[in-house]
Amino acid sequence: MHPNPQFRQAERTRALAFARARGFGLLTVSTEGAPLLAHVPFLLSEAGDSVDLHLVRSNPICRTARDGVAATLAVTGPDGYVSPDWYGLEDQVPTWNYVAVHLTGMLIPLPVETLPDMLARQSAAFEARLAPKPAWTMDKMSTETRARFLRMILPFRMQVSEVQSTFKLNQNKPDAARHAAAGHVAQGFGSELDALASLMREPPG
Repeated sequence: MHPNPQFRQAERTRALAFARARGFGLLTVSTEGAPLLAHVPFLLSEAGDSVDLHLVRSNPICRTARDGVAATLAVTGPDGYVSPDWYGLEDQVPTWNYVAVHLTGMLIPLPVETLPDMLARQSAAFEARLAPKPAWTMDKMSTETRARFLRMILPFRMQVSEVQSTFKLNQNKPDAARHAAAGHVAQGFGSELDALASLMREPPG
């Protein structure tokens, strides 16, 4: 997380809402060597105290987490380069604005029999965002395909003990300078630049 406290003042509820809406993140687990990483879709509980996810059986994290392991789920959002010329102020430096939420806790394996329910809840949550399209369900899979699919993956739950967030949106600049930069950022480079510009226009906090 960014060390400047101005960028880390988002309320826990906002950070959790952001992570829940994204539904996709980078799961990280420490080892004696390099950290293990996995890009995963996930479901964050309404209370924000648990994350349900699944991993391919062959993923090394499955073996590492057999008896439970500390993990962090990094959830990132819009990001983009900010040119110092955009502020309308003298003596500025380039920077990069971004949003990130880190959920940390214990990753534990769940009984294999809980997998169908988890997958059904996950697909239902994501399919609901595509309405009015008829929602896809696992019932649309053949028995053979469903069985083969379920054999390939394992269910996990992370008990969230810590939530950290960075909403780096030029809060350290005067409102006029921040809004001026927001007016240019969508013509720059990064990801989801229109969304980033909208966030930069919001009141600091």
